[in-house]
Amino acid sequence: LLFLSETGGKDRRSGLILTIPLCLEQTSMDELSVTLDYLLSIPSEKCKARGFTVIVDGRKSQWNVVKTVVLMLQNVVPAEVSLVCVVKPDEFWDKKVTHFCFWKEKDRLGFEVILVSANKLTRYIEPCQLTEDFGGTLTYDHMDWLNKRLVFEKFTKESTSLLDELALINNGSDKGTQQERERSIDLNFLPSVDPETVLQTGHELLSELQQRRFNGSDGGVSWSPMDDELLAQPQVMKLLDSLREQYTRYQEVCRQRSKRTQLEEIQQKVMQVVNWLEGPGSEQLRTQWGIGDSIRASQALQQKHEEIESQHSEWFAVYVELNQQIAALLNAGDEEDLVELKALQQQLSDVCYRQASQLEFRQNLLQAALEFHSVAQDLSQQLDGLLGMLCVDVAPADGASIQQTLKLLEEKLKSVDLGLQGLREKGQSLLDQISNQASWAYGKDVTIENKENVDHIQGVMEDMQLRKQRCEDMVDVRRLKMLQMVQLFKCEEDAAQAVEWLSELLDALLKTHIRLGDDAQETKVLLEKHRKFVDVAQSTYDYGRQLLQATVVLCQSLRCTSRSSGDTLPRLNRVWKQFTVTSEERVHRLETAVAFHSAAEKILQECPEQPEAFNEMDQFDEIEAVGKSLLDRLTVPVVYPDGSEQYFGSPSDMASAAEHIREKMKLVSLKKQQLRQPEATTPES
Repeated sequence: LLFLSETGGKDRRSGLILTIPLCLEQTSMDELSVTLDYLLSIPSEKCKARGFTVIVDGRKSQWNVVKTVVLMLQNVVPAEVSLVCVVKPDEFWDKKVTHFCFWKEKDRLGFEVILVSANKLTRYIEPCQLTEDFGGTLTYDHMDWLNKRLVFEKFTKESTSLLDELALINNGSDKGTQQERERSIDLNFLPSVDPETVLQTGHELLSELQQRRFNGSDGGVSWSPMDDELLAQPQVMKLLDSLREQYTRYQEVCRQRSKRTQLEEIQQKVMQVVNWLEGPGSEQLRTQWGIGDSIRASQALQQKHEEIESQHSEWFAVYVELNQQIAALLNAGDEEDLVELKALQQQLSDVCYRQASQLEFRQNLLQAALEFHSVAQDLSQQLDGLLGMLCVDVAPADGASIQQTLKLLEEKLKSVDLGLQGLREKGQSLLDQISNQASWAYGKDVTIENKENVDHIQGVMEDMQLRKQRCEDMVDVRRLKMLQMVQLFKCEEDAAQAVEWLSELLDALLKTHIRLGDDAQETKVLLEKHRKFVDVAQSTYDYGRQLLQATVVLCQSLRCTSRSSGDTLPRLNRVWKQFTVTSEERVHRLETAVAFHSAAEKILQECPEQPEAFNEMDQFDEIEAVGKSLLDRLTVPVVYPDGSEQYFGSPSDMASAAEHIREKMKLVSLKKQQLRQPEATTPES
């Protein structure tokens, strides 16, 4: 094709012009014959009927080659060739031989052969129908024509083959039974070439042909009417129409086949999901019925259940994907598949939801068991702590620490009560869930397994109740003991306080109770106040004695020895003896003072007109003796049984009291002198 072509030009009879360019190299007659056959197959029969004008360009070849080509034309296209123009070279050929040979073969060849120079070729063919090689003006690009022709040939070949394949596929899909139709489609389902690619090639080819036809020389390449015949634009359009029709049917067939395949795949996957969930999946749950007997055991069961859930999650993911695919197919609205799709969807949903419910129930049961065992463990630790606290002997330092310990004990007991209540609630909730397990027992009798779980739960609750009751009994005993200890500490504390009070009374007696009064009446008042003061001290002493006696009783009850009562009782008795001695000394001084003031006041208040009242001068001596005795007593300290001594008040206080006594003694002495003076004057008179 690179050396032989139809340029698109026409002779004066409107016949096609066939150009055969020869070269210096050896020309293969077989290849030339095949090429001629191909070129002659391109024009329509109508074009062939008008005949061909063949231009044999021998300017670069030898005469014997030209002769061979001309003779070959007689064998290949004798009827179609009307004129053969042999373009001779500029070099000299043997005209006689040449003319003689063609003239001799004229009748046998069936067409006229003329030998002509290139510049004389226009005598037989119009210049506008000749290319520039022969002095014409016809624009012709052989490589462009060749490329377009190759595209056309490829398109024709592929489209024809594709049409046959599509027809076979489409016709196979119209067979009677579904089985035959599927078998036919399976054998020829995929075409050898891509229909979209072939259609695109055809459209591009047709578009270019139409552009060349209507644009003419605007694109730089002139158009001749032979383009329609040489490139077969109508044939391209016809092939495209047929391809579109068959391809549309093929797409429908593919869509139906894809839908059916998708439906079968969905059905297969649905059965895989259903078979696994009802088979291995359910079997996994059948083997898991226990709840564990501790936190660690429940956690191990939870971990095992999570592994089972993980395996189920993979199948549930497939379920979600399948459900979306089924929903998409249902939305497509194909009536023939709706019933089957809905049945598959319902079956898949029922199995998945049932299995998911069983997994959730098992998870909730294990979580409830874990919470139950957690509460049981916490309660057990609380009971252990309470029991440990009760088993330790109480050795508090004071009542406040006992109160704190007792408060802590009560708080622990209250916490145990709350823990036991929480355990009962968790246990009852777990028992309720176990009782509901029979409703989804996976086709298995779980009565025996449930009984073991129920017995375990009830056993734990009963054991905790017994432990709690024992602790309560021990708490009652410990509470009584601690209350007695509180009372013991209180008695000891109050007894010590009584000693302090008595010591304060003794100290007040020594430091503040020092006045003896200015007269008998005041001294009597002081004596009466002192007796009341002594009564208060007596009550304090008696109160301390009672408290110490109570501590002895409590110690005997608690079987312990008081740490403070042994020291408090001697202290109480010692202070009380000191107070008694001091009080007696105070009473003796006050009574002496009353006697002194009463006698002195009586003498001082008597009138001098009654001298007979003072006949006995010994009364004055007695008053002076009492006064001196009182003054001497004020200077003497109080001597306690243990030999210690203590003075009333300060020396200045005692000096002040003694001064009042001396003044009154001076008055009595002065009275005595007054009474003696009359006795002295009477004898003299």
